[in-house]
Amino acid sequence: MKNYTDTSSFPDPVYKETVLRPLFDGAKAHHVDGFRSIDRAHLVMLAETGILSGEQASAIGKALAAIDAEVDLSAFTYTGEVEDFFFLIEKQLKERLGPDLAGRLHTARSRNDIDHTLFKLGLKPRMEGLLERTRGLLAALIDTAEREKDTLIVAYTHGQPAQPTTFGHYLGAMIEVLIRDIEKLEAALAVVDLCPMGAAAITTSGFPIDRDRVAQLLGFSRPLENSYGCIASVDYITGVYGSMALMFLHLGRPIQDFQVWSSFEVGQLYVPNALVQISSIMPQKRNPVPIEHLRHLASQTYGRAKAMLDVMHNTPFTDMNDSEGESQAMGYQAFDVAYRVLDLLTALIAQVKIDPENVDRNTKRSCITITELADSLVRDEGLSFRQAHEIAAETAKAVVAAGTSLVEDGYAPFQVAFEAATGRPAQLAQDRFEELVSARYFVSVRNRPGGPGEKALTASLKGYRAKLDAFTAHAGERAEHLAQANAELNQKFNSLVGAA
Repeated sequence: MKNYTDTSSFPDPVYKETVLRPLFDGAKAHHVDGFRSIDRAHLVMLAETGILSGEQASAIGKALAAIDAEVDLSAFTYTGEVEDFFFLIEKQLKERLGPDLAGRLHTARSRNDIDHTLFKLGLKPRMEGLLERTRGLLAALIDTAEREKDTLIVAYTHGQPAQPTTFGHYLGAMIEVLIRDIEKLEAALAVVDLCPMGAAAITTSGFPIDRDRVAQLLGFSRPLENSYGCIASVDYITGVYGSMALMFLHLGRPIQDFQVWSSFEVGQLYVPNALVQISSIMPQKRNPVPIEHLRHLASQTYGRAKAMLDVMHNTPFTDMNDSEGESQAMGYQAFDVAYRVLDLLTALIAQVKIDPENVDRNTKRSCITITELADSLVRDEGLSFRQAHEIAAETAKAVVAAGTSLVEDGYAPFQVAFEAATGRPAQLAQDRFEELVSARYFVSVRNRPGGPGEKALTASLKGYRAKLDAFTAHAGERAEHLAQANAELNQKFNSLVGAA
C-alpha cells in the first residue's frame, strides 16, 4: 500500500449527518429502556458470578442510577463526540468512575450481542401489542359469527353468486385463517424470546458468565444457544415480518369482499351510519370508506413488513448493519399501521349487519340453491349426478330467462326439463320442490364437519372459542413471566446499589 499522511479525524461530517446522527436518534427514540435493562442485568450477573467484586459492581450500579436520575438520555442531542448511544453511556460512566472501573461493565460482552438483544427487546412488546389486538379481532369475529350463525348470505366464487351459506359460516373461514396466523406470530415471538446476550462478539467469552441468568433477568425464555447464530441469524426478523405480512395479506381478502358486498348493486352488507361518510356533492351517497382505509392500510402493513424481508435478502451470514438500527426503526412502522388496521377492523366486524331483503333478492335472481335440487334428484329419483345436474341446469336457465325465482316459479320448468331428460314425469311434488330449492333448507342439510348447518357450525364456533381462550392464557403466562423478571431485576439491581 502506498504510504501517505492521513490528517482526517473521525467522524467525517457527512458520515456523521447521514449515518451516525440518524442511528443515534433512532436508539434514543426506541431503545433507551432496553439499554438500561441490559446494563443492569449484565452488571448483576457479573457480580453474582464474581467476575466483578461487590464493591466494583455497587459503584457501577450507583453510577448507572445517577445517569438515569441526572441525564435525560431521550433528549440528548448528538454531537459526534461519541460514536453511538452505547459509547454515550460509557462516556457518562467514565466521568463518574474513571476509565478503569467504568470499562469493567463491558466485560464479556460486545455491541454485537447487545444490539441484537436490544432489537429483540424492542420487538417483544410490539409483538405482544400485535397479538393482543389480533386476539381482540378474533374475539369480535367469534362473537359476530355466533350472533349471525343463522343469517343467510350469498357466497361468491369467481366474482359470481354461487351458493347460499350463513354470515357466521363465512366468518368462520376468516376465524380459522386468523387462528393459523396467530400461531405463526406466536412461533415468531418464540424465536424473538431467545436471548443473544453472552455471545459477545461471536464466540462467547473466556470469563465464567452465566447466560441463563442474564436471559432470566431480561425476561427472555432462555438464551439463544449458538453464539455465532446470536449475532448472525436474522430469522427472528424474517419470522416476525414474514408472519405479519402473511396475516395482512390474508386479512385484505375479506376486506375486499366487504367492499363488494357493501356496494349498492349487491347490498348484502350493511355498514352502520357511524362508519359511513357522505359525499360532499352527492347527498344520496353512503360511502363505507372505512373499508377502503382498511384495504389500503392492510396493504401498507404488508408492504412495510415485506420490505423488511427484502432488506434481509442476500445479506451475509454474519453480524451486519442491514439488520440493525435503521432497519429496525423502519420495521417498527409496520406495527404502527398494523395496530390501526386491527382496531378499525375489530370495530367494523362488531357493527356490520346483513341486509336480508337484498340477500333474498340476489338469491332468487341467481338460482344459487339449484345444487341442492341436483343432489336431491340423485337421492330421491335415483338419477346419476350428471343427469341430475343437467336437469337442474335447464331449470335454472328457464327461471333466469323468465326473470322469476326457483321457489315461486321453478316447478313447471323443472317438470319439463325432467321429462325431456328421463322420458318420465318426476315423482317430486311441488311443495317438496319448493322446500329443496329454498336457501334455508340448502344450509340446514349441510351439516357435515365444517359446514354451515347449525350443528356443524356450533361445534366449529366452540372450537374457535377454545383456541382464543388458549391464546389469551398463553399471553397471560408471558406477561406474568416478564413481570416477575422485571421485579427481580429491579430488586437485584437495587440491592447491588445499596451494597457496601
